[in-house]
Amino acid sequence: MFDSDDPDFLADPYPTFAAVRERAPVHWHDGLGLPVAVSHAAASEVLRDRSAGRIWTDKQPASAFPAFNLLHRNSLLETEPPRHTRLRRLISTAFARGHTNRLEPWVRAVAGQLVEGMAAAIETDGSADLLEHLAAPLPVEVIAELLGVPAADRPRLQPWSNAIVKMYEYGLPPEGQATAERAAAEFVDYLRALAAARTSEPGDDLISDLVSVRDGSDRLTDDELVGTAVLLLMAGHEATVNVIGNGSLALLRHRDQWERLVASPSLLPTAVEELIRFDAPLQLFERTATEATSVAGYELAAGDRIAALLGAAARDPAAFDEPDQLDIGRSPNPHLGFGGGIHYCVGAPLARVEIAAALEALVTRLPGLRLAGVPERRQEFVIRGLRTLPVTA
Repeated sequence: MFDSDDPDFLADPYPTFAAVRERAPVHWHDGLGLPVAVSHAAASEVLRDRSAGRIWTDKQPASAFPAFNLLHRNSLLETEPPRHTRLRRLISTAFARGHTNRLEPWVRAVAGQLVEGMAAAIETDGSADLLEHLAAPLPVEVIAELLGVPAADRPRLQPWSNAIVKMYEYGLPPEGQATAERAAAEFVDYLRALAAARTSEPGDDLISDLVSVRDGSDRLTDDELVGTAVLLLMAGHEATVNVIGNGSLALLRHRDQWERLVASPSLLPTAVEELIRFDAPLQLFERTATEATSVAGYELAAGDRIAALLGAAARDPAAFDEPDQLDIGRSPNPHLGFGGGIHYCVGAPLARVEIAAALEALVTRLPGLRLAGVPERRQEFVIRGLRTLPVTA
């Protein structure tokens, strides 16, 4: 079907996805050990069908991964109703206290400062790495500000997130698994201490609201609060880094679309959606059948896993006109980048604010931005992103 470790495939998986999608909407993949839905309709069915849920199974041996398993057992993303309904209600109540609106001016200011720093580096050195100067630092600053992490502690967040998400790749070697568990344990300990501090001295941050939110007598447990905070970091940070990186590269390689955005910043909202679609930051998302069911005619028994191949769904001509074309004015744009159904990303509004702020700062301050070398792609399949993106102006 495809080799998820092949560097040529990782460089551009979309022609392979197109060939596979033409044969059938769902295929068994020997290397991944599960069927994958490759059409938009089939992937959407996987994400929305209530007979295919998120059923967490502890990483084994469980004794070697206590912190990693704790985070996922208590994550909104890894639970099903009725517990999922309860968690989402509490978490959404905390989010609804105006955090996205509160942060938007600050996010735009930080994005502008980061692009100014990148412009200064370009002026001094002739080029700069857009990942290093903008795509990587902006999301972690935003999540840290959202959670109320003190400035002195913020450099710890990105290494923790980077280590933990490696566990989602297939075939991670033992040393990588051990590193992920250490990062998870350190992050759990840190968040427990931060939550305790906010209990006695609350602020206007999300941790304070998660500590205090109530639904009658119900509240988040300490483990659920920690699981929620880590989910926000990993999902909010990793995906947004890669949308900004992948998206900037796509715009610079499609010069007409870059210049279109420079000339018409009013296209920012549709540009954000198109960049999420065009080169998906999360390529694959799993579900487990909770009962015997079928997806696009592919039969599943209770307990069988299936994955939505989001990168393939995003280029399906049955859902998108000229799907291999980058069109920053594309509308409608029914991409699945934020998931679907009850597990739709709770942080999607904030992610959109971050991506738009980064793009706005780039096209406003550096309208002549262009590539300064060959970008280096991370050799990972599930989380699709760049390691470097050299640019000049």
